[in-house]
Amino acid sequence: MGETKSLDVKLQGDLEIVMTRSFDAPLALVWEAHTKAEHLSKWWARGHQADVDLDFRPGGKWRIVEHGDNGEQWAFRGEVREIVPMELIVQTFEWEGLPGHISVERLVFEHKDGKTTLTGTSTFASKEDRDGMVASGMEGGANESYRALDAYLKTLA
Repeated sequence: MGETKSLDVKLQGDLEIVMTRSFDAPLALVWEAHTKAEHLSKWWARGHQADVDLDFRPGGKWRIVEHGDNGEQWAFRGEVREIVPMELIVQTFEWEGLPGHISVERLVFEHKDGKTTLTGTSTFASKEDRDGMVASGMEGGANESYRALDAYLKTLA
């Protein structure tokens, strides 16, 4: 697998963040890395150790606890709302450190010319919630996680 593009992040309207990233990997591998707990635990938490509970079905819940190098822990949770195999995942996202601020994530998977492009659109309840997510360092964390995913995908190929 070769060079990949960097994460493209755009604000759309007052309520959305759109992140797009291409991976030099087959769609089936990128899909599996997003839909199975044993794979999510290897990359989702920016390369840190993560405990992942995932009931991957509409109505199923997910929870990921990231363990930092100095004993810190950050927990995230949500509910799977919709699945179109190899095309779409719609789920909620909430950081447990700031409960009640829930966004809806729409992950679209596309395969073209041997690469898989993932477009994630996060929709927030308010502009303040969206802007708070941007200010939290979300872009840097997403970049780190996707770099970890790139490295992990190479071990699966």
